[in-house]
Amino acid sequence: MTSGNSIPLKHVPEEERPRERLVQAGAEALSHAELLAILLRTGTKSYSAVALAQKLLAEAGGIRQLADLGLEQLTALHGMGPVKAVQLLAGIELGRRMAASALQEKPVIRSPKDAADLLTERMRYLQKEHFVCLFLNTKNAVIGHETLSVGSLNASIVHPREVYRAAIQKGCASIICAHNHPSGDPTPSPEDIQMTQRLMEAGDIIGIEVLDHLIIGEQKFVSLKELGLM
Repeated sequence: MTSGNSIPLKHVPEEERPRERLVQAGAEALSHAELLAILLRTGTKSYSAVALAQKLLAEAGGIRQLADLGLEQLTALHGMGPVKAVQLLAGIELGRRMAASALQEKPVIRSPKDAADLLTERMRYLQKEHFVCLFLNTKNAVIGHETLSVGSLNASIVHPREVYRAAIQKGCASIICAHNHPSGDPTPSPEDIQMTQRLMEAGDIIGIEVLDHLIIGEQKFVSLKELGLM
């Protein structure tokens, strides 16, 4: 007996096919599995492209985890050969580069939201804590950015010397720090607050101001400046 998961895509009603649905309803109307199925292009003998995409998401643990896998990890998933894995990695990397492309336009930071808009999409799905700095000129335009530390699942460790070495090299007037919480909850920890105070003290000595420290969660961000914690 044939299960629903093994129905070839050509036997699925046209209005339910992901490519046709994208044309008719727009990309935003598609589920994660449908968008993934378009990248995969084909299924297997046992699974349609959509069913394979659903299975991959389930095995990876969700879209966040899937986006963080490398080539070897992807090919280890059931139904994924090297070709499909490369197609998927290319799609993920393209999305990351598009999210980061705004940094090349030297945007001006006028509020915490401006900084968060530049960083959220590229940081919200990371599975480890990444500590990132935006380097600003005297007009608060972004002249560079750099990931200065990658921590464990629950912790990012950065020393002020690493931050200000990079800041001096960029010749910036001020910095905005940011890191993600893989848990999705952007509530600052005591360690986050303590680290921010250390960075501010070092910045006062060097003459490079820390304008803000953002914590990026899955659905929202918090600004330590807005919270009155710096």
